[in-house]
Amino acid sequence: MTRTCLVTGGAGFIGCAISRDLADAFDRVVALDNMHPQIHPSQARPAELDERVELRRLDVSLAEDWDSNGLICGDPAEPVRTVLLAVDPLTAVVDEAINTGVDMVITHHPLYLRGTDHVAATDPKGRCVHRLIRAGIALANAHTSLDAAHGGVAEALADRVGLTSTVPLEPDPTSPDQGIGRIGTLPQPVTLRQLAEDVAAALPDSAPGLLVGGDLDAVVERIAVSGGAGDSLLQRAREAGADVFLTADLRHHPASEHLEDGRPYLLCGTHWATEWVGLEPLGRRLTEDAHSRGASLAVQVSRIVTDPWALRLPTGPDRA
Repeated sequence: MTRTCLVTGGAGFIGCAISRDLADAFDRVVALDNMHPQIHPSQARPAELDERVELRRLDVSLAEDWDSNGLICGDPAEPVRTVLLAVDPLTAVVDEAINTGVDMVITHHPLYLRGTDHVAATDPKGRCVHRLIRAGIALANAHTSLDAAHGGVAEALADRVGLTSTVPLEPDPTSPDQGIGRIGTLPQPVTLRQLAEDVAAALPDSAPGLLVGGDLDAVVERIAVSGGAGDSLLQRAREAGADVFLTADLRHHPASEHLEDGRPYLLCGTHWATEWVGLEPLGRRLTEDAHSRGASLAVQVSRIVTDPWALRLPTGPDRA
């Protein structure tokens, strides 16, 4: 069995100082570090870090305090050759994982965000755990950590919209070049109506589609985005000078009261669609990272729409 040691902040002073002893004691040592520019201005690998240590740039502090991220079930010592990426750890995704025979499922959302006191197979979550374990499939998740990270959900959504010169909408205090959401500029100004058409074409399809709030003929250029529920960022998007805020799960009162004061206008997609866009970039990064270490990893992205809504019907007597 390969013995692996994971060191957070491993490229810092203490991590470097103990790296030789760790490399002597373990088969594999991985140092995780956000390589903060105040500590690592050149962004180069520290010369003091033992050459046997694998350095991975990762900010484990990016996850929100209330959040849950990491391995949910599975043996960390087991090899992983195939991975399925999905937004939600639902029954349909577990079915797909078992049918395709992957070694691991990585979802964006956690299975137990609020914790639990049992994993009995008497409810859907417990049944998912039991089925995965019986099939020898591990389950892990990366939630707000993936939202905020370089190349994560926020950056992927900004890329889909075509934004340039993006910066975090809500910068992380310890790593300000990362954070929740992004804000940037379109290559050229367009009307809100045209932007909505472009965004609708860029997002994966789901039944509720895209809701648009604001003056459809207004010209817009500076756009803020945040995948998933975005109520809490409405004021932040306004303070950042956004013309439009693209997000999901906007509720009636916060959205309508916000629009009473004008910009940013609102584009409201679905939770699943605005976060699914982060899976393909994650898959590429996992594959590239495995290749850089001389390993092979096959990554699949689930196409199952896990929004809860199956159909959207127009309403009113003349809806036909």
